[in-house]
Amino acid sequence: MSNFQHNFSTQPRDVLSVTTLNRLAKSLLEGHFPNVLVEGEISNLALPASGHWYFTLKDEGAQIRCAMFRNRNMGAGMRPRDGMQVQVRGRLSLYEGRGDYQLIAESVEEAGDGALRRRFEQLKQTLAAEGLFDAQRKRPMPPHVRHIGVITSPTGAVIRDILSVLRRRFPTIAITILPVPVQGVEAPPAIVKAIATANRRAAQLGLDVLIVGRGGGSLEDLQAFNEESVARAIHGSELPVVSAVGHETDITIADFVADLRAPTPSAAAELLSPDQNELLQTLEGFSLLLRRLIGERLQHATRDLLWLTRQLKHPGRRLQEHAQTLDMMEARLLRATRQRLANAGHRLHGMQQALALRSPLTVIRQHSLRQAALQHRLQRALQQSLQRRQAALAGLARSLDSISPLQTLRRGYSITWTERHELVRDARQLAPGQTLHTRLGSGAVRSTVVAILPDAPLPDA
Repeated sequence: MSNFQHNFSTQPRDVLSVTTLNRLAKSLLEGHFPNVLVEGEISNLALPASGHWYFTLKDEGAQIRCAMFRNRNMGAGMRPRDGMQVQVRGRLSLYEGRGDYQLIAESVEEAGDGALRRRFEQLKQTLAAEGLFDAQRKRPMPPHVRHIGVITSPTGAVIRDILSVLRRRFPTIAITILPVPVQGVEAPPAIVKAIATANRRAAQLGLDVLIVGRGGGSLEDLQAFNEESVARAIHGSELPVVSAVGHETDITIADFVADLRAPTPSAAAELLSPDQNELLQTLEGFSLLLRRLIGERLQHATRDLLWLTRQLKHPGRRLQEHAQTLDMMEARLLRATRQRLANAGHRLHGMQQALALRSPLTVIRQHSLRQAALQHRLQRALQQSLQRRQAALAGLARSLDSISPLQTLRRGYSITWTERHELVRDARQLAPGQTLHTRLGSGAVRSTVVAILPDAPLPDA
């Protein structure tokens, strides 16, 4: 140990401060890792009031601290949470204050199915805002389907299930298969092209409706039916479209845009085809009902004919009955006319009386009397108010006169001030030779101080 200390002490040393060391390490990291893409799971997420995001990104063997500042996370289009699998793009750095190695995130997005799910929700919101999902724009299914176009894989179980259902339920319905891949990058353009072809040749082939479908799978497997191009092709189709993608729990964008959503391809075939056994039973029931209705109609017609035969009368008797009815109606009309005239006379008399009460002369006389009374009251009120104000004014004049300085001066007092307009209250303010001004009860005096005398009693009046 002593040899080590001796050797160390003899070597030249370049001592670094902790701040300098951290700054050098930060510069090294940022210079060599300016742009990295890292995938991992979010944990220890902190969302302070500043708007910045702080979290740990980890996998099975390691973890790294991450920070995403507010000016970056505002455009992320997602809300992070603990346990979320994400891909983070950013630069490596070091927080000098604690010496922590960290990743400064520039962008973040969900990884795997999470990213697909986010794309799904974004596209769903966009198309919904444009009205592609509105119920009022969906086309109704034909009441009697004769020819169905099926857009799917020609070798999958979907087409076999649809054919099996139609053979069992209603084999006279024709099927035209428009083969397309239902998975992979080539699937969306192929589906769009098949929809366009079906619409272009609908009249030639006699197509009534389209089924667009495939079997179940993961969200990635069903991605072709979550593409915007496929959704807009379904929306633009003139033929009604039934979406039959996956199992009952699988939901795609195509399901929202289509005119009808079937939980499975087999269910789509059942929705578009009647059951031949049910139709036969219905026809037999209608046949029995028709025979019964015809028999009942004949019985009713026979009874009606017998009743009409008994009710048939001689024309002379019918004319007599009508003449009697006409006489009765004439008498009723005369009574009603007289009653109407009497009621009208009563109403006219009442209206004449009401008009007399509302005559302009009557109203003018009433207003004249009221005006005279109001004018009398006004004159009396003005006189009383004038008397009260005159009495108050006289009282105020007496009070003002009693406290007036002029009244004090008239009683023999005076006011004296110096050349500098200072009021003289004490003889000690003055000096011999000083000029004074005195205001009396009547007139004023200008004088000069000759001498200052001590206090002396006032002369007798």
